[in-house]
Amino acid sequence: MSTPSRFDRGHTEDLMSFLAASPSPYHAVASAAERLEKAGFRQVEETDAWDGTTGGKYVLRGGAIVAWYVPEGAAAHTPFRIVGAHTDSPNLRVKPQPDAGAHGWRQVAVEIYGGPLLNSWLDRDLGLAGRLTLRDGTTRLVDVDRPLLRVPQLAIHMDRSVHTDGLKLDKQKHMQPIWGLGRDVHEGDLIRFLEEETGLDEGDVTGWDLMTYAIEPPAYLGRDRELVAGPRMDNLLSVHSGTAALAAVAAREDLPYIPVLAAFDHEENGSQSDTGADGPLLGSVLERSVFARGGSYEDRARAFAGTVCLSSDTGHAVHPNYAERHDPTHHPRANGGPILKVNVNNRYATDGSGRAVFAAACEKAGVPFQSFVSNNAMPCGTTIGPITAARHGIKTVDIGVAILSMHSVRELCGADDPHLLANALVAFLEG
Repeated sequence: MSTPSRFDRGHTEDLMSFLAASPSPYHAVASAAERLEKAGFRQVEETDAWDGTTGGKYVLRGGAIVAWYVPEGAAAHTPFRIVGAHTDSPNLRVKPQPDAGAHGWRQVAVEIYGGPLLNSWLDRDLGLAGRLTLRDGTTRLVDVDRPLLRVPQLAIHMDRSVHTDGLKLDKQKHMQPIWGLGRDVHEGDLIRFLEEETGLDEGDVTGWDLMTYAIEPPAYLGRDRELVAGPRMDNLLSVHSGTAALAAVAAREDLPYIPVLAAFDHEENGSQSDTGADGPLLGSVLERSVFARGGSYEDRARAFAGTVCLSSDTGHAVHPNYAERHDPTHHPRANGGPILKVNVNNRYATDGSGRAVFAAACEKAGVPFQSFVSNNAMPCGTTIGPITAARHGIKTVDIGVAILSMHSVRELCGADDPHLLANALVAFLEG
């Protein structure tokens, strides 16, 4: 007999819907904004003057969103409690001159974004999504959610060495997807196709930010449905949990902090952009919130000094086939609760006092947590955590959910862990 989960799966099923609706960072922030709007938040434009009114507000910039809730009576020097995450995932992105082909095949020219596991993109039915920029400067989301492209793998008969030497993929030569047949390459074909798909006139589109994605939807996995397989969990899982947590604490007027969600773009390639964690977006929003409530630079300094950020990003669950790659005393397990990520060389921002903050939130929420540290013989990845701490001078703690197959086109997590993370984030934002 199957063992039922101890936890409500409603959050996890909403995560699966969020993943399916968010094939690009631009779709992800639109999905987050939609959920926040239902919780009473309203969008504010960066080009407008901001007022000091209370309630939930959010800013959209490209593939990034910063949202915050100001409770009634919040002083100008009230500290912030921030959940940080990122909206981008490794994938194949369309080049400026996308129309390509050879030997009777029509192809789309793509550039490798971030560090994807290239083999996981082979022989997948791929859709195409992203943002179109029109002549008047406005943008339009586009999502071709059907089998449109495919990166075909070379048959074993033509690569007998694959079993002895392993699969070797050249990023330039071997990763260009096909999308049809035709001897001649016609410049503008792909963009004209997308204009038709979105009901635009020919020539309306003058710029684009487009990416491929696997169209297979998220799904429960396993005999007891204890696992979830799906795309872009790194790091839309954290974006979704952070959005749910912020919406849950909104309208609680006894909050001692101002709760914030900051979901950035471009983490997978260094965060150095106007929508990345190494850009000015978060600092600008927080400062303007202080000043809009009549605060001074002194109030801003006091607010930042008391602020804490949980940088939430996925981490590595112990792999049953490669356990020796993990630290021997730190083996995070699926459905074991969120992980606290530690690296003494500051690849993660967690220190002892930060650990205490997260431990208190988990205790309040009744959520177990685990610790992750890399094997000393393995290079450690990093997150927006150290960047956030250094750029803004605020205490930052790195956490997340343990998954398998990170950077694959399809990743795997425990079905209960997203809900456990969200509960811990609610307790953290409440203070």
